[in-house]
Amino acid sequence: MHHTHLSRREFIRRASLAGATAVVVPAWAATARTKDTVLRVLSIGVIGTIGGADRKNIAGHPNAKIVGLCDIDARALAAAGADHPDAFTCEDYREAFDKHGDQFDAVIVATPDHSHCAIMTLALARGKHVYGQKPLVQQLAELEFIDAAVRARPNLVTQTGAQRIEHAVRRAAVDILKSGALGKVIEVHITFGGGALTGGHYFADGVLGDPVDPPPGFNYDLWLNGAEHEPCRPNMVERRWRSWWKYGGGQIADWSVHLTDVLMYAFPELQTPASVCSRTPTRDVSNFHADKVLSTLTYRVAGDRFANSTCNFYFYDSHMKPDRAHLGLGEGEWPGGIQTIVVCEGGTLLLGPEGPLEIWREGVKTDGMAWPGLPTYEKFSHWHAFVDKALGKQTPHLWMPFAIGLRCTEPGLLAVKAAKYPGQVLNWDRASLTFPNHPRATAEIVHRDYRPGFEPVRVSA
Repeated sequence: MHHTHLSRREFIRRASLAGATAVVVPAWAATARTKDTVLRVLSIGVIGTIGGADRKNIAGHPNAKIVGLCDIDARALAAAGADHPDAFTCEDYREAFDKHGDQFDAVIVATPDHSHCAIMTLALARGKHVYGQKPLVQQLAELEFIDAAVRARPNLVTQTGAQRIEHAVRRAAVDILKSGALGKVIEVHITFGGGALTGGHYFADGVLGDPVDPPPGFNYDLWLNGAEHEPCRPNMVERRWRSWWKYGGGQIADWSVHLTDVLMYAFPELQTPASVCSRTPTRDVSNFHADKVLSTLTYRVAGDRFANSTCNFYFYDSHMKPDRAHLGLGEGEWPGGIQTIVVCEGGTLLLGPEGPLEIWREGVKTDGMAWPGLPTYEKFSHWHAFVDKALGKQTPHLWMPFAIGLRCTEPGLLAVKAAKYPGQVLNWDRASLTFPNHPRATAEIVHRDYRPGFEPVRVSA
């Protein structure tokens, strides 16, 4: 490798660590390159909660190759290495970019939420296509870091880990809503099933245990990424970090992208919430996210597709649900604990994560997939669409680029963070990243002070 190439990479790395100034990336790093017709991919977070599935699905594309593996867990790295014996390995993502940056064209970022922004912005700054897990960011200010990076790198392909859009019912819901055949939209209700403190496989029980040693072979300092240092505790690392205030976003932020995708595709008017109000009996969120959260997010809307000048999204977690009568649904069983419900003047659409799709009019249910005029929905691989697009192939199946993923992430973050101020209406101004009516909330729940060396990169055009 030429020394001039090294110095350029080192320049970007050092600038990214500075964090406070814009990183101007020269033309040589403006777009990702591919070698022959193979997309060379670095997997960051190789197993974890979904990293293994992301890696294996992308590797299953005939024109993709996993060339690098990066993980802070030596056991996970060894297990993934058995699948890709020729791939380089490292535990620090910064090392992957600095030492091996010329060996890959794209990255998979499947790490805990709190480390997403630093890794994704560095990848985009270095000219890499990015497949990034949801929620895209963990802090509200990070929405702008990612948004600026995407706008500065229009030639790079991004995709949010919202694989449920593969299911025909979700694409049918988009088409039905876009058609306006159910009349003007009145309001939206979304039920999230469990809550942040339900325990089990993915979530903690809200009990702050005594400090413990990290698992063997687990680089806890690198796992913390930009978060301030604190002792490792039970149910913190590996899977259950989602429940922790500093690292995850509870059930709501985890599922928000999966459940709002159809709305953001159907209605470009839904750009950013104007306000949020969350109610919960939980008061202490110093360590864990609240549960039993009921949240109202208000969007300002224009045009003739909404019944009013604003549209409310109502969120329910911890197995809470709205009143069926209020929604215009007849008697019957809920199809599941997780669903998206769109109440319109001419009927109500109810959608499960992978179905069913129900249409209710005057208390009568019909199968949404029998809606007249729907096309035949082609099967496709969400992951393979990312590879195809990154290789320059035309594909109609690249759903959920970061521009849409950010719009789906934002309401989930607002809902869980507003739970710190139960029952208080927080007016949200995305442009200034402030709550104009609540300076305390602006100071406490918008930004993070990053540990030196782990700041997100400010990418400029």
